[in-house]
Amino acid sequence: MATELSLPPLNNGNLAFFFDLDGTLAEIQPHPDLVHIPTDVRALLEKLSGLQNGALALISGRSMAELDKLAAPHRFPVAGVHGAERRDINGNTHVVTLPADLVRALQLRLEAELAAMPGTELECKGMAFALHYRQAPEFETHILSLASTLASLYEELSLQPGKCVVEIKPRGINKGEAIAAFMQQEPFAGRTPVFIGDDLTDEAGFTVVNAMNGISIKVGKGETEAKYRLMNVQAVHVWLEKLVTQQEKEQKLNDRSVGYESLSRSI
Repeated sequence: MATELSLPPLNNGNLAFFFDLDGTLAEIQPHPDLVHIPTDVRALLEKLSGLQNGALALISGRSMAELDKLAAPHRFPVAGVHGAERRDINGNTHVVTLPADLVRALQLRLEAELAAMPGTELECKGMAFALHYRQAPEFETHILSLASTLASLYEELSLQPGKCVVEIKPRGINKGEAIAAFMQQEPFAGRTPVFIGDDLTDEAGFTVVNAMNGISIKVGKGETEAKYRLMNVQAVHVWLEKLVTQQEKEQKLNDRSVGYESLSRSI
């Protein structure tokens, strides 16, 4: 059971940070296009990335292109579509795809089905589909049944429920696997992972981070595998500011200590 807190015990400076976006760094909006990360929060992410030698990544159900747009002008390692696409610190991309004929068949079927449910929205991500019903909650049962039926027809597919959305995506893809992949590469390798998320889609990430003896933080209410909890997006922003301030102070102290050591040796 996650514990509510204002600042997790992050005394170890050798950390790797992973942030979900919607509902974590940014407030959830009625439409995905209205979501934004405040300018000062983007600046804090850039500072934190620099303090950890680039070991900071965004992990989201959004595409990599959307993540880059929302984080601009900063550019971080990212895992989009729950890890179906991933870009490492060197700009190398790793993409999981589905057969083109399967994607076309799914898109045609989903477009036809959702057209009969006013207020629902289909988001096509190339290798995955998000079925949104935030504006039409009365169709939740129908949407979930449709997604489950389609996923059961093809062994390549699996479902990922979220907040007023369900996604049809390649089997074996989740945020936990994305974090594990990052943790095998520089600059993340050998560090303690810290993952912050708010949704069912983040639970696989919490499980992986816990297995690595890392720090998992759930945003908001609800049962979770996370060890800690922050109650809302604003609390995340406050936590992030405190964290950056703390780490900047520690870096200055370390730099001063190194300077004293160098002076002592020269004397």
